[in-house]
Amino acid sequence: MRAVVTRVQHASVAIDGAVRGQIGKGFLILLGITHEDTEALAVKLADKICSLRIFEDENGKMNVGLAEAGGELLVISQFTLYGSCKRGRRPDFLAAARPEAAIPLYEKFVARCAENGFRVQTGEFGADMKVDSLNDGPLTLILDTDQL
Repeated sequence: MRAVVTRVQHASVAIDGAVRGQIGKGFLILLGITHEDTEALAVKLADKICSLRIFEDENGKMNVGLAEAGGELLVISQFTLYGSCKRGRRPDFLAAARPEAAIPLYEKFVARCAENGFRVQTGEFGADMKVDSLNDGPLTLILDTDQL
């Protein structure tokens, strides 16, 4: 499982011109799922992200967590995080899990973030989404369950 986590001042996702999810300060999370991923990995990654201390304290140090900052989460499914550009000029997505395997893990990740006490907004798995955000910093991290 792979996540691109961006600290944002606000973010939203629209489908067919209608806003589907919207947050204020918090994390925009692009979440990719591969074949070997499990519910346990979804929980582990959600817990790790929800406990990150990447907001600044009164001294300008990244020492404040999402809960203390009053942050929210916008989680967007992103199979392209497992795209490979090794051959040719067009990426393949063979490493991305098929929807029947990925959707339950995506939903588990979202549910676990909510269980951690956060307001979580989402897009729609597999939909053509337009994501808008105002990056804060900018600060962007890539987390991969292979490296946790």
